[in-house]
Amino acid sequence: MLCPLLFLSAFILLAGAQKQTITESSVLDISSCPITYYGQKYEQLYVNFTGQKIVFCFDHFYNPENKGDCIVGSSPNTRTADFDIIQADSFLDQWIRKKIQTIQNSLRCSVQITTQVRRSMITLALFNFGTEAALTLEAYTIGPVIYTGQVSKVVIDKVQVNNILESYQTDDILDISGCRHSGTVYKPGTVVNSNPQICSSVTCSETATLQTSGCGPLEHCQGNDICMLDTTCTVTGPIIDVHGQINSIRDRCAYSLFSTPSLPDFQVQGHFDDRRRKDVSFLDSVTLRVDRHDIHLEQGGRVQLNDSTLTLNSSSQLVHGVQLSKDQTGVTAKLSLSNLNISVFFDGDTAQIRLEGPAGSSVEGLCGNSSRSLSDLRLSKYSSTSCEMQYSEPADSTINCTSVTERDIDPEPYITACTDTLCKYPAVDGLNCQFLKAYARACSLHNHTLDGWTSKTGCSSEAFCQDRTCSDHEFCGEKTVGGDTRCFCRAIFASKYQANNSLGDPTVCKQNSASLTLVGCLLEDKGIDYSTLHLKDPTCRGQVDELTHMVTFSFNSSNRCGTVVTANNSYIIYQNTIRSQNYSSDVIIRNDQVQINFSCVHSQPNINTATFRIRDWSVAQHITSGAWNYTLTIKAYTDARRTKLVKWNTELQLNQKIWMELKTDGLDGNMVALVSNSCWATNKASPTSTPRHDLMLNGCANRADRTVQVQENGQGTSTYFSFNMFRFTVGSADIFLHCQLHLCPKQGNNCIPTCSKAARRYRSASFTYEPEAPAFISVSWTY
Repeated sequence: MLCPLLFLSAFILLAGAQKQTITESSVLDISSCPITYYGQKYEQLYVNFTGQKIVFCFDHFYNPENKGDCIVGSSPNTRTADFDIIQADSFLDQWIRKKIQTIQNSLRCSVQITTQVRRSMITLALFNFGTEAALTLEAYTIGPVIYTGQVSKVVIDKVQVNNILESYQTDDILDISGCRHSGTVYKPGTVVNSNPQICSSVTCSETATLQTSGCGPLEHCQGNDICMLDTTCTVTGPIIDVHGQINSIRDRCAYSLFSTPSLPDFQVQGHFDDRRRKDVSFLDSVTLRVDRHDIHLEQGGRVQLNDSTLTLNSSSQLVHGVQLSKDQTGVTAKLSLSNLNISVFFDGDTAQIRLEGPAGSSVEGLCGNSSRSLSDLRLSKYSSTSCEMQYSEPADSTINCTSVTERDIDPEPYITACTDTLCKYPAVDGLNCQFLKAYARACSLHNHTLDGWTSKTGCSSEAFCQDRTCSDHEFCGEKTVGGDTRCFCRAIFASKYQANNSLGDPTVCKQNSASLTLVGCLLEDKGIDYSTLHLKDPTCRGQVDELTHMVTFSFNSSNRCGTVVTANNSYIIYQNTIRSQNYSSDVIIRNDQVQINFSCVHSQPNINTATFRIRDWSVAQHITSGAWNYTLTIKAYTDARRTKLVKWNTELQLNQKIWMELKTDGLDGNMVALVSNSCWATNKASPTSTPRHDLMLNGCANRADRTVQVQENGQGTSTYFSFNMFRFTVGSADIFLHCQLHLCPKQGNNCIPTCSKAARRYRSASFTYEPEAPAFISVSWTY
């Protein structure tokens, strides 16, 4: 039988290998025959020649200071070596497995390196057995040759050929199979018994396959081999999910932050909104949905149950199974459901959701790093219209991304979230400290305290803007001067007013009043104190809505607040002015003076000649006059009390008395009056046709027809008159009744015609109004 050295040499020749000569430090490609070295698979081999040794490392060039996976041997006589990759052979496979009976797999290939030491050729061979591997050293030498296998500078084992004259040994073989776990190497067939206090066990199988058991990445060991889920999610604008991954919301919608299949009736929702910039969104409020009840955690520590505001303090209050409490740092909600303990903390800027429960519990929503898309997690039912629209604004050149984050501390997700946000958003509104506070609290939830972080950073642990409640279109931020806080307009909300250089909404004109609403946060932006504003009458001041912070100024028919009334051919105009308080004794002023004019108008009824074929003697026309709307109706009755309406089948007799009513609906009789100037009849549809019979002239009864009586005209929003039925003696049997009318702004009794000698004259309180373009309404009947 050949000795092993001669056998391997012969084997290489028979295999026809292509040798590669190495003359200096080199990186060898062994990807065609990768070696699994003590459980770690490698496809490269780094060769180093030094003055005292030759080193083969798998992960980097050898450096005495570097740790790594290396095989270290005696330095060759010359700085050369031959490198070969040999394919498997069944005879060689049997020979090695006979030497190392622990190897279970079949040989696949080998890496051969040959050098010369002390006039003797030595061969180092690495054998690939899949998950297993072997190392052989063959030499025919007088002095000993030793190669050691090291992992992280720790010697695991060695191969050695001694003086052949003494031991007759020419080869040595080593099993370099194994498993690795947490930096530790385990030999094949090793079983590390479970430690109940850390819930872990390690098994390295006979074929060097690693098997581990223990708590998952989101779990901790409770003892007695019991793993418990214990994980935290942090939401500011960016979301740091339970796996430490970062996600960002670019719109202003509502999203599912947290849910779990084991609790189908529970969900944590996050509502995002803009602040100073349109293109950066932050968490604005948190909603806990519990058994169809909504608990809203909002800015300033406000908590609402459905639509009712709750009063909370540091003592827990039980609300639908949720323990709610509030202190200077924020609001905490805790509940236990199906062996799961859930804690939700919100300080107005940051929400932190902690889940503790049995191992294997799953987390869904944005906090669970779900594979579902953002559109799937968006809650359309609870989102505002157009919330998905995204904006782009120019970058702020004054922001230094490095300086705003240099105070941050590890871990990386919080620094990344801070950097991403503060590279776009100014370092105001407590945002500098927001991520630090979130990180410190996340640490404290897991019993890791950051000592002295508030003094080192200048940040407070108290909630920013605590107990300051802003409206939905506002957010709480810090003033430029003084460091105090106030409610600012959100960028998107404010943009529609800024585009028109406006401080509020258009005037609202109702039946008996007019109002103008100004936006409180826009007034504050201009440095205007709403309490100093008033109408022309200084006693008429703005009323602030405590929920929306909108300021409304109004006047009505009972209190006109100095309103000036003017009229022309087309309109009646009611005008007032919002102005700032002017103290005549002031020598100087430091604030801009405010003067905002607003008005409401009545347009004169713009009905051209409108003729209606009578059916029920009731004609209605809807009239739109600027922002004031009203309806004009003409009807006929057979009694003075106007209870018996003339219908299409009502039989009327000649000379029978009927009562006509021209009535408006939607006007305030204290502000305007309806005046009928004249009414007349024709037998054709045109009001200018002949023959013609006058019933009213100049607002008064036609003295030539003694049956006509005017009961009411110019006193309110209706006109009443009566006459006896007639017909024309010639022409058509149709009768067309036409009335000419207008609106008159009331001041005292100025709108009531004075009827004497058939001349029309209006009483005057502060001005005389002469209509020049009255309108018509007509009705017809037939015999």
